[in-house]
Amino acid sequence: MTTTWPIPGIGYGGDYNPEQWPRATWDDDVTLMRQAGINLVSVGMWAWALIETDEGVFDFSWLDDLLDLLHRNGIAVDLGTPTAAPPAWFFAKYPESRVVTRDGVALGFGSRGMVSPSSPAYREAIVRIASALAERYAHHPAVVMWHVHNEYGAPVSECYSHASVLAFRTWLREKYQSLDALNHAWGTTVWGQHYTSWEHIGAPAAAPSVVNPSQRLDFARFSDHQLRQCFIAERDAIRAHAAQPITTNFMANQHWGVNLWEWAREVDIVSDDHYLVAADPEAEIGLAIAADLTRSLAGGRPWIMLEHSTSGVNWQERNVAKRPGEMARNSMAHLARGADAICFFQVRGARWGQEKFHSAMIPHAGRDTRIFREVVALGETLGQLGDVRGSTVHAEVAFLWDFESMWAQDLEWRPSVDLGHKERMRAWYEPFWRRNITVDFVHPSHDLTGYRLVVAPAQYLLSKADAANLDAFVARGGTLLASCFTAAVDDNDAVHEGGYLAPLSETFGIRVHEYLPLRQGDALRVALEGTHYGADVWAEDIEPLSAQTVATYIDGPVPGAPAITRNTRGEGVAWYVSTRLGTEGITTVVEQAVTDAGVSAPVTPPGVELVTRTGDNGSFAVAINHRDTPAELQLHGTDMITNLPIPTPLRIDGGAIVVVRLTPEHPSLSTPTESFMERTN
Repeated sequence: MTTTWPIPGIGYGGDYNPEQWPRATWDDDVTLMRQAGINLVSVGMWAWALIETDEGVFDFSWLDDLLDLLHRNGIAVDLGTPTAAPPAWFFAKYPESRVVTRDGVALGFGSRGMVSPSSPAYREAIVRIASALAERYAHHPAVVMWHVHNEYGAPVSECYSHASVLAFRTWLREKYQSLDALNHAWGTTVWGQHYTSWEHIGAPAAAPSVVNPSQRLDFARFSDHQLRQCFIAERDAIRAHAAQPITTNFMANQHWGVNLWEWAREVDIVSDDHYLVAADPEAEIGLAIAADLTRSLAGGRPWIMLEHSTSGVNWQERNVAKRPGEMARNSMAHLARGADAICFFQVRGARWGQEKFHSAMIPHAGRDTRIFREVVALGETLGQLGDVRGSTVHAEVAFLWDFESMWAQDLEWRPSVDLGHKERMRAWYEPFWRRNITVDFVHPSHDLTGYRLVVAPAQYLLSKADAANLDAFVARGGTLLASCFTAAVDDNDAVHEGGYLAPLSETFGIRVHEYLPLRQGDALRVALEGTHYGADVWAEDIEPLSAQTVATYIDGPVPGAPAITRNTRGEGVAWYVSTRLGTEGITTVVEQAVTDAGVSAPVTPPGVELVTRTGDNGSFAVAINHRDTPAELQLHGTDMITNLPIPTPLRIDGGAIVVVRLTPEHPSLSTPTESFMERTN
C-alpha cells in the first residue's frame, strides 16, 4: 500500500457533528479546536436526512459552509458517508429493507445500523449518496480522506430478511457450485437435513433446537461478505470521482461480527475505534491488544485511532470516568503501538439523543474544565512528535487471531460454555504485555517468517492447509505454543478425520483421546518442575507420541496423565497445554517457550509499558507508567517533549508518559537482566 498519509505530522481530532448545533456555535468550536491543536475532524456520518432530504433531492448548503469554515482555519476533514443511519423517508418507501432478527422480528426506525445489507434498495441508495458527495467534494481543499459508513456490523451483523435469504442462496451457489458439495460440507445427513433444491435452503433462523453449526458458520461468513460488499460499493462510487484515501472504522477486539483480515485488504488506511471496558481494572491491557491487532491488520503500517473517549462512555452498565492523565496514557499507548493519528468521539458533547452522556473533547461544562485542559495539553504533546510519524513497530512474537474460528467456537453445544476465546486470548497475552514483549496478531494462513514464537490461545477451527503452515513454521526452527481445544474442527466445523488435533498431531507429538470439561466451580492442579499450578474448566486425555511430558495432572479427571507437553519437530519446538491454566501457570509456560524461541525484551518496573517504534527519523521509545508510584528506567536519548537529554536512570512519575528519541548507539530496548518470572511477579 502506497497511500500518502493525509496530513502532516500526527493527526489529532475527532468526530464533529455541527448539525446538532446553531451556526454561531460552529465559530466557537473552531476557535477551541485551534486552541487544542486539532488538525483533523470527521464530519457527515449521521447527516443523511439533512443531505438527501428526499430520494434524489440534495441540500449541500450547510455542508459547503462547514467545509469552507474548517479549511479557513487549517483543519482537515475526513468526510464521512452517512449510510449507517438512513433517513425516515427511506424506511417509509422501503420498509422491506429493515433488519430481521433470527426470531423473525423486523427492527424499527430510530436507531443505527438498522438496514439489511442485502436490500437492493439500500445498495442503490448508498451508491447514490456516496457518488453525490464525492462528485461535489472530491476537490475541496479541506477533504483529505473519506470515511465510509460507521462501525460495520455494529449493532447488527446478521439479517434474516427475505432479501438476505435470496442473497445467501446465491452466495452458496458461488461457493459450492453443487448441492452435493454443500451437503457434504454441512454434513446434512445428520438430523435429515439433506437438500435436493437450492430453493429449499433458508437462513439459519431460530428453530426448535440447535441449527446445523456448519450452516450457521457459513451464514456468518455470508453476512460478513454482504456488509463488505456494501463498503466496496460506496468505496468504488467515491473512487470514481476522488483520489483521497478511503477508510472505515474497525472495532478491533471489541466487535467480532466481521472478519477484519478481509476488510483490511479493501481500505486504503486502517482505522479503529476503541473504548475502555470500565469494569476492567487493567483496561490498558485490553487497549494494547486492540492496538496491536489494528497494527497487524494494517500489515505493520501506520494506522488511525479514529475514535476513543476523553473520559466515560455512555453505553456500558457503569460508565466510569477516566482519571486525570488517563486520556493521555490511552492516547500515547495507541501511538506507541503504531497509530499516527489520535482522534476521539466526539469534538463537542451532544445535548440530545442516545449519546448525550458520552464524554467529548469539548465537554458540556465547556473550556474551563479538566477535560478540555487535558485535551489542549495532549494536542501540544502530539504536535511535537511529528518525527514519529511513519515509523513502525517490530515484533518477534505472533498470536493467532482467527475471526471465523471465534464465530464457530461461539455457536451452541460446545463441550463447555466456560471455555471462551476472549478470556484465553487475554490470559495468554498478559504475561507478554507485562514483560514488554511486543506482539503481532496473524491469521494461521499468514507467512510466519520472521517470528520466533507463535502462540495459539484459542484456535478451535483450523484447516488442513493452515495446519501445514504452522507445522512448516516449527520445522523451520520456530516455537509454537498452543492452549487447549486447538484444531478441534476443520473449516466446515466438522471434527477432523483422525480426531481432535489430527492435522497437528505430528507437530505436537501427541494424540487427543477425549475432551474432559469440568463441572462448574471445579478445579484441578498441575505439577510442573516441582511446583503445583492451578487450573480449571477443562482437561484433555492426551497420549504422547514423540512429545516429552513437561507437566502432569495431580488430580481431576485423569490424575497422573500428561497435562503439558513439549515436542521437538525438525529445527523447532511445539508446546501443548491441555487445560485452562491460571495466571501463574501460564507465566511459567510462557517463560520456557520464550526461552526456547530466544525472544528478548526490555526490563522495566512493574506497571510500566514500554514500546519502540523505528523509522527514517530514528528510533523512539514510549514509556507509560500505569501505576501511581514513580519508577526508574534505563534509557539513552532525548526527551522529545523537553528536547533535553534524559538522565540515567530516568525517573518517570506515577501516571506519567515519556517519549524518548533513542541515541543511535542504543536504538534497541532488548536488554534483559532479570528472569521472566522475576519481572512478571
